[in-house]
Amino acid sequence: MSDDVEPGHVRVRLDLSYDGKDFSGWARQRERRTVQGELEDALRVVMRLPYPVELTVAGRTDAGVHARGQVAHVDLAEEVWAEHGGKLLRRLAGRLPHDVRVWRASQAPPHFNARFSAIWRRYAYRVGDHRGGVDPLRRGHVLWHDRPVDVDLMNEAAARLLGEHDFAAYCKKREGATTIRTLLDLHWERPGPGEEDAGLAVATVRADAFCHNMVRALVGSMLLVGDGHRPVGFPAEVLAGRVRHSAVNVVRPHGLTLEEVGYPADDQLAARNLAARNKRSLPGVAAAPGRPGGSGPRSPPATGDGTGVAGDSGAGRPGGGDSPPEQR
Repeated sequence: MSDDVEPGHVRVRLDLSYDGKDFSGWARQRERRTVQGELEDALRVVMRLPYPVELTVAGRTDAGVHARGQVAHVDLAEEVWAEHGGKLLRRLAGRLPHDVRVWRASQAPPHFNARFSAIWRRYAYRVGDHRGGVDPLRRGHVLWHDRPVDVDLMNEAAARLLGEHDFAAYCKKREGATTIRTLLDLHWERPGPGEEDAGLAVATVRADAFCHNMVRALVGSMLLVGDGHRPVGFPAEVLAGRVRHSAVNVVRPHGLTLEEVGYPADDQLAARNLAARNKRSLPGVAAAPGRPGGSGPRSPPATGDGTGVAGDSGAGRPGGGDSPPEQR
């Protein structure tokens, strides 16, 4: 598969943010409001195109998930970009709804692909554990957990999950897709007075890619450690089991934000695109019950946010009870 742009066209990188509250996720869906749908329609209108445009995105966030540092690309005819490029941001600001903003539109370097060129995605999950609840002005971006959590214990648990593993136990199964990922960073902090997110427990999660449910399931497992329901080794034990654990709740989507997407230097883009399309395996790892083994050809990892549907109400469990179920 080539990442070359068709002759007579340019590839345009878009850097954007959105509040996911009223969206049924990124991906365009019939009869549902989505970020992709709003942005593609706005691009078509402001550039007065007689045909639809198609966006490729770094991370396909799910319903209710926010983004501060999302990246997408679109291929445009050279004459369209020459005519509209300089005015595009201002026109989009006037056309897009207030919960989506495009901050930058620039011609991308050769071989750039918003999805396959990315070398990591960084998410933040924000948890409030004050017994009085969450600041009403932050309620759409912070999960309330009704028990205090110990950040040091959660960091101890998180350290055991770093590296390349099969995260099947933390992912919603998708036929034919690998669940092997490289978790580059996972840590918790509690910002002090005067800092952004002061008083909250904030998880930073960075990986080369995420499978469906992954971030929110990881957070759910560590909250069990943080509030004393499970020992420090519990999340790693779940990981090693490679099957979903009934005690791990997939926490609500509104606490999750895609903060940043990382890309290599321009001269490394083509090589990264090729590597990202290879299916990963863990040599010598036996298959989990009902799952394919660790050998065989490689296929591209899913590049969404790992934020799938929570199948239960969450009542009485970490992250439950303060937000409606997902719409997906």
